Amino acid sequence: MFLYINYPSWINPQIFPNIPFLSMFRWYGLMYFVAFGIAYLLLKQTLKEGMLDSNNYKATEDDIYGFIGTGIVFLIIGARIFSTLVYNAAAEYWKRPWLIFWPFQNGKFTGLAGMSYHGGFIGGFIGMLIWCKKHKQPLWKWVDAMACAIPLGFTFGRIGNFMNGELFGRITTMPWGIVYPQAERFSTTIPWVQEFASEIGMDISTLNIVNLPRHPSQLYEAFFEGVFLWLIIWNLRKHKKFDGMLAAVYTGGYGLVRFIIEYFREPDADIGYRFAKDPTAPIYKNTSLLNFSTGQLFCFIMIVTAIVASIILYHKNKKQQN
Repeated sequence: MFLYINYPSWINPQIFPNIPFLSMFRWYGLMYFVAFGIAYLLLKQTLKEGMLDSNNYKATEDDIYGFIGTGIVFLIIGARIFSTLVYNAAAEYWKRPWLIFWPFQNGKFTGLAGMSYHGGFIGGFIGMLIWCKKHKQPLWKWVDAMACAIPLGFTFGRIGNFMNGELFGRITTMPWGIVYPQAERFSTTIPWVQEFASEIGMDISTLNIVNLPRHPSQLYEAFFEGVFLWLIIWNLRKHKKFDGMLAAVYTGGYGLVRFIIEYFREPDADIGYRFAKDPTAPIYKNTSLLNFSTGQLFCFIMIVTAIVASIILYHKNKKQQN
């Protein structure tokens, strides 16, 4: 009995892999459009419920277009900048920053391959802040509404990662472990590899190198950072105690959930751990809870930020009521 799953051979990162010109369209890019569409529909629902109305102003659908459009533009800018300047160990974009938004590589159209969630989070917030300041709208009321919309849309971004066969997890003996074609391979002469393969019923007797099953961490993230977190926030939207509460729940909730899932997800090979009890520890195994990835560092900052913001906004609201 095999205690693992082979990555589906019918999945291809390209939507039309064998058709000239159309082969440039990828599932990951399509998932971005799906995510934005879902975020818009949910934001529109909060408009109908009056979440965006203030004392002297009734929000309109045109406001939503402007708000979400500005947020998306700044989200993409932030996500791309972080991906190239923070997660690119070669530092080539620091030397040639004009390539950050250049969609061609070696004469071929590649799009903006590489996005960072945390960069998108910062960029999106800046975009929403700018829009609210320009249109004199209450920032935290609008950000709360956006917090109701973002997680469910984010689910599809992680599904796009899964369909790209990227951002997979560490090796696992769990029966739902998946063998990803692009994952690191190991020599079958290594004793621990032989023991691992035996435990999951994998025959490696005729192989020199083997690809071992990994946690489908993209799907973990799609569910817990997406559906699970969205359900919590969506059910809290009519019970919030102060403006900014839902934004804080999203920020801290995402940070906490992702911090935990990062223990199952393999860090970027060219970066490894940012802080580690054992800097020489392999990234394909979780050998210590004190080995922290770049993502965990940013998630910790999100958690702290959410706690501090909650305290400040709660007391601010209390003073205004008094």
